[in-house]
Amino acid sequence: MINQVLLMAPPAAGATGNPVMQFLPLILIFVVFYFFMIYPQIKKNKAQKKFRENLGKGDKVITIGGVHAKILEATEHTFLIESEGTKLRIDRTAVSMEASQALNTPAKEEKK
Repeated sequence: MINQVLLMAPPAAGATGNPVMQFLPLILIFVVFYFFMIYPQIKKNKAQKKFRENLGKGDKVITIGGVHAKILEATEHTFLIESEGTKLRIDRTAVSMEASQALNTPAKEEKK
């Protein structure tokens, strides 16, 4: 018990601790934060960008507002979509990747 207390004591006068050891907990927190928070978001953004670039004429999409439509025309930044006879021009970023992928993948058969 006394050894633990002595190890926790501040360094003697004139002696300084290793500066790397003082910042090590902060560095470790940043590394953990990066791998659990920042990196997955970067990966998701790249997947969304690739998905939106691969969309083209005839693809069925769902917008982030919930509109189900079919792409009539694709330009660099926009889509012309048709939903129940109504044509809309929307920005590429208005297409929901998760919902559109679920719409275009065939439904799995349920086992009885």
